[in-house]
Amino acid sequence: MILRVEKVTKHFGGLRALADVSFNSAEGEILGIIGPNGAGKTTLFNIINCIYAPDAGQVTFRGANITGQPCHLVARLGLARTHQVVRPLGDLTVRENILAGACFGRERHSRKSAGSVADHALELAELTSRADQLAGTLNLPQKKRLELARAIAARPYLLLLDEVLAGLNPTEISRMLEIIRRVREGGVTILMIEHVMQAVMNISDRVLVLDYGLVIAEGSPREVVEHPQVIAAYLGDPKVAAQLLEA
Repeated sequence: MILRVEKVTKHFGGLRALADVSFNSAEGEILGIIGPNGAGKTTLFNIINCIYAPDAGQVTFRGANITGQPCHLVARLGLARTHQVVRPLGDLTVRENILAGACFGRERHSRKSAGSVADHALELAELTSRADQLAGTLNLPQKKRLELARAIAARPYLLLLDEVLAGLNPTEISRMLEIIRRVREGGVTILMIEHVMQAVMNISDRVLVLDYGLVIAEGSPREVVEHPQVIAAYLGDPKVAAQLLEA
């Protein structure tokens, strides 16, 4: 297992965000994480990549206990992420943004040696033609792909994707899913928070469902969408299950 999350609990004041959350992620898989708004999905990501320390529990990455470690040290171990709200360095070019990912990632490249890594990420994210454009002038789909490319340039073993499909039209969703598949084919394990249900069900090997900070289901996409608690808490209608599993 590349990642083990064991009995992770987090409160914000009197609000319970996560309660005894446990799961494993196998190397090379895509694990989808779904649930209603406020279920604790982004809080879980923030604990895995050490923005927050949990109140209880442990996160083990590639055999090392990383619970509560500084974010920059975890990035150097090979863990990268994207964010719900895209955050490009707007006054830098697209290529310069991606160079930053390479310089502060696992391999800690110099600016000179980061060039080939950045060019590979540009190509993978289909942004080569935008390399010299200021990042702040990109449209939303392009900024989403830039966010992904910057994370890829960090050369992670594990990549956390937080709603990379949000706000995209069907054509851009298909394009992004193909890029994600290519990232996985390159040997990267992916955890993916997503509300675009049909997309996440069709790309994920397994799915984890959170509700009010609790894990209520885990398994194959079919097992999850047919689970009574998932239907009650999130899908709302048993008929939705068959639709979500259509190719």
